[in-house]
Amino acid sequence: MYIAPSILAANIAHLGQDVEKIDQAGADFVHIDIMDGHFVPNLSFGVSVVEALRPQTELKLDCHLMVTNPEDYIDLYAQAGADYFTFHYEAAPHLHALIQKIKAAGMKAGLAINPGTPVSVIEPVLADLDLVLVMTVNPGFGGQAFIPSTVKKIEILDQLRRENPSYDYLIEVDGGINQATCQQCYQLGADVFVAGSYIYGSDDIAQTIAGMREVAKK
Repeated sequence: MYIAPSILAANIAHLGQDVEKIDQAGADFVHIDIMDGHFVPNLSFGVSVVEALRPQTELKLDCHLMVTNPEDYIDLYAQAGADYFTFHYEAAPHLHALIQKIKAAGMKAGLAINPGTPVSVIEPVLADLDLVLVMTVNPGFGGQAFIPSTVKKIEILDQLRRENPSYDYLIEVDGGINQATCQQCYQLGADVFVAGSYIYGSDDIAQTIAGMREVAKK
């Protein structure tokens, strides 16, 4: 399993130090939520944050773009040093072309689906994806409650991956992740766990990350 703390919950004034904290605490990815105030009603980080963080950490930079016209950002984030470029199904009508462009730019291609979006609509491109992000809350704001009905999608994606040797995507979950929901999602087949306030709001980040790993595998 991979732990991907979301820096949306970090201290913006000390972002570099907060990334260093999760690095030392045993995280695997840095999850960077990029919002444009249009696809979702919030503004957050941009390409300059990725550029600034890239020299400071060897962790994978997991960029989640909650934006309209994600194709306009591919080259910018590739040049900035992003490892994963995840866009939303709901924001992109030309999935295959976009995925190929992301890969041609040297990044891993991820596709996110909102709580109300079924897995079936992305089945035609599953063989091309490196990551599928199942949103377990509605995108746009941190600190929301986990939506239980979304876990069925994890199970479906894991089953499809087992049945199709050409499918090699990671299953990522984002929203309301804590020890209990982490365990539930891990048992259904999730691989990457995004947590913001649960990790950055804890008194001991290393212990919190270790606890997620331990409880998930019980």
